[in-house]
Amino acid sequence: MKTIEVVAAIIRREDRIFATQRGYGDWKDWWEFPGGKMEPGETPEAALVREIREELSTEICIDKFLTTVDYDYPAFHLTMHCYMCSLTGEAPHLNEHEAARWLSAAELFSVRWLPADEGLLPLIAQELKESCQ
Repeated sequence: MKTIEVVAAIIRREDRIFATQRGYGDWKDWWEFPGGKMEPGETPEAALVREIREELSTEICIDKFLTTVDYDYPAFHLTMHCYMCSLTGEAPHLNEHEAARWLSAAELFSVRWLPADEGLLPLIAQELKESCQ
């Protein structure tokens, strides 16, 4: 099975997380964390900064590594390196996605996440909870 290695930004603003809705492909209308494929020789961090510039026309600060998710989709195996991030640039502009929302911990389960992204929700809820204490 083909393996695809990607990066994902869990962009945080205070007590909310930025989620994007796919506007294309087999998983159109499902929600995900922004990011994308790594280029050959690129570090995950460099790939993430580049992908966010391309997808959202903004800049981020990578605050910390969260986890790596491995997930088997029907057509490929996904390895997704996930980072907690914050915005340092302008408000995100949707260049590839059809919608976006800032979700609180209580709202995290209110959208239909891609399966690999959905597995992150307990970790993200914990991150949001720990910062409020």
